[in-house]
Amino acid sequence: MITCYLRYKIDPYKLDEFEIYAKKWIPLVNKFGGQHHGYFLPHEGANNIATALFSFNSLAEYENYRVDTMNDKECQEAYQYAIDTRCILSYERSFMRPVFN
Repeated sequence: MITCYLRYKIDPYKLDEFEIYAKKWIPLVNKFGGQHHGYFLPHEGANNIATALFSFNSLAEYENYRVDTMNDKECQEAYQYAIDTRCILSYERSFMRPVFN
């Protein structure tokens, strides 16, 4: 299993827009075979950092997901929403191997 960790730098004045974006992606990741673990929005501390975690059974499945999202209307609309609202300033993506009980 591989978990994608996304660290977003967001516009703190567009937190509502970012939350809408986040809610669009949770079911989309799941639709393509991943397991979304949620988005984590600023609460205390830095007001411009958000994170997301989602897992796939393998890096190959994640790579297939990336290809498939490029051809999916709902995914493209979610991407476009972030572009139109400019709620995301930048992001970093890392991959980790989760350890569960």
